[in-house]
Amino acid sequence: MSGAFCLAAAAAALFTLPAAAETTLQRIQRTGEVRIGYANETPFAYTTPDGKVTGESPEISRKIFAKLGVKKVDAVLTEWGSLIPGLRAGRFDVIAAGMYVTPERCKQVAFADPQYQIQDTLLVLKGNPKNLHSYADVAKQPDVKLAVMAGAVELGYSREAGVKDAQLMQVPDTTAQLQAVRAHRADAAAGTALTMKGLASKDADQIEAIGSFTDDPKHTGYGALAFRPEDTDLRDAVNKQLHAWLGTPDHLQTVGPFGFDKSNVTTKTAAEICGK
Repeated sequence: MSGAFCLAAAAAALFTLPAAAETTLQRIQRTGEVRIGYANETPFAYTTPDGKVTGESPEISRKIFAKLGVKKVDAVLTEWGSLIPGLRAGRFDVIAAGMYVTPERCKQVAFADPQYQIQDTLLVLKGNPKNLHSYADVAKQPDVKLAVMAGAVELGYSREAGVKDAQLMQVPDTTAQLQAVRAHRADAAAGTALTMKGLASKDADQIEAIGSFTDDPKHTGYGALAFRPEDTDLRDAVNKQLHAWLGTPDHLQTVGPFGFDKSNVTTKTAAEICGK
């Protein structure tokens, strides 16, 4: 009797064990839907006038998640500085905003391997009246105001070069950077070369992106998709698809409309940048 009781108790215990929690990868493959978080920054991720979310990162996301059997990609617009908190809070499943991999961010998110490499430049008034060609040039002129996106790496790069906080104008997005320079509230704005060139094209008579920007090679940006730290299985599944696709004709055709080409393809890994 005691043996039968023990067997019955063991069987009951098995039925009362909690089911293993569904991972994000399992959920998005089951539902066929994933949520991406983005901030309005051309050409990485932005909303067009007709309401479509596009850009290098959302289009790559659509291609890669389709390969994982996930056909529906919903997009959540978020200010740049709120992307990582929003991801960690579960507002979306992946950051698809061209976010640079940095050691500091690696402590907060799990990055896929980079999908591009790029360097910075400055957006200035036509003719570059302050003769700015580096962050150091900004630092040498205390009256110069530099517009940077809050939470962007350019904030740290500026400070490293000696730019004082009193010179820095932190704004929420690239539209605000453009407006600050155009209205003469800032003498320059800092960002990726592709972004600054895109902004300059909106008002070519008044502003320009300088072509000769001197910067530390260590500041080369490597952009990637980012996931919650616990979602390494999702990150690894994405990496597998990325490694097989990046640099292919289909990849280059996908990102070509946003100014990217073969020179932006990199073999750098997130682990190398994170220092792991």
